[in-house]
Amino acid sequence: MINSLFPSWLVVALQRVDAVLLAVLSLLIFLGLATLYSASDANLEQVQRQSIHFTIGLGLLVLFSQISSKTLRHWAVWLYSIGVVLLVLVLIVGVTKKGAQRWLYIGMDIQPSEIMKLAVPMMVAYYFSEKPLPPRFVDVVIALLLVLVPMLLVMKQPDLGTSLLIATSGFFVIYLAGMSWWLIGGGILFIGAAAPLMYFFGMHEYQRKRIETLFDPESDLLGTGYHIYQSKIAIGSGGVDGKGWMQGDQSHLDFLPERHTDFIFAVFGEEFGLVGNLILMSLYLFIIWRGLYLASKGEDTFARLLGGSLSVSFFFYLFVNTGMVSGLLPVVGVPLPLVSYGGTSVVTLMMSFGIIMGMRKRKRIYQRDS
Repeated sequence: MINSLFPSWLVVALQRVDAVLLAVLSLLIFLGLATLYSASDANLEQVQRQSIHFTIGLGLLVLFSQISSKTLRHWAVWLYSIGVVLLVLVLIVGVTKKGAQRWLYIGMDIQPSEIMKLAVPMMVAYYFSEKPLPPRFVDVVIALLLVLVPMLLVMKQPDLGTSLLIATSGFFVIYLAGMSWWLIGGGILFIGAAAPLMYFFGMHEYQRKRIETLFDPESDLLGTGYHIYQSKIAIGSGGVDGKGWMQGDQSHLDFLPERHTDFIFAVFGEEFGLVGNLILMSLYLFIIWRGLYLASKGEDTFARLLGGSLSVSFFFYLFVNTGMVSGLLPVVGVPLPLVSYGGTSVVTLMMSFGIIMGMRKRKRIYQRDS
């Protein structure tokens, strides 16, 4: 029946798409658009733009699900190298907006740091796919250097949130490759020892303020603590079952800043309450589980490492955003995945899920066609 309705090439293409994961992603996207409509005060134009972002993302998901692990391995070095060059160019001739130099203008503004969210785990997975596992100490050091270079370049823009996302996506590949617990423990001790130096010498004043606000948000309620304080009020006032869609006081009376981007989780929590949050978290956890399951079916080491890293990185995005909105983590500008407004974030994440789907062993598809 399906073969008679659609061209054969489209049928084959769609067979590479995981229907279960796509269905749950679609449900999350629908919830995201509904929440954005409320958070933007019924701004249809903004919802339409986000819908276009999702449409492009879904197209790229299908496209990238067709790409084999072998092809991605060939791209890894080139994509990583081009990404690093673009990051250097950003620091030299980049476009500055709101005090940050993060964009290149090539007929339109592009943000090379978004490329590195995929390029870094691809490069580290490629490196380990050529080495015996678990990795030797020297291989771990080289992999960390591959992560450190783009991370530091992005921090210079400055963009602490994206630099953390890039670093963790690469680190998860190293961890999944079988990194020794001794090295993990040593790394934690090193980070703990280096934290004071990073705080005093490696951070901008506004970044230090965010960390100070985390521990004492009431110290500056009209300044650096305002976002977190209002966000916590919004989430708490939602109660068990919420105030209802479009009925949130904090967001619609303009108490909650950045409500359509970084703090959209607070809007959702106020309107749908604890029950809505539990449903939303269940969707996220299912997506993460499904991504890890598909990654475990990868056709080679590169596929399993890359797919696993992208799935765990999705969890990290969720953890950081909900943590900062709830006042458990400092505000670092990480959006709620597939719910917050933003084109580059949506497109990058959908490409990631397309890559995860494409990592599966391809003999299953061919058996289905025979």
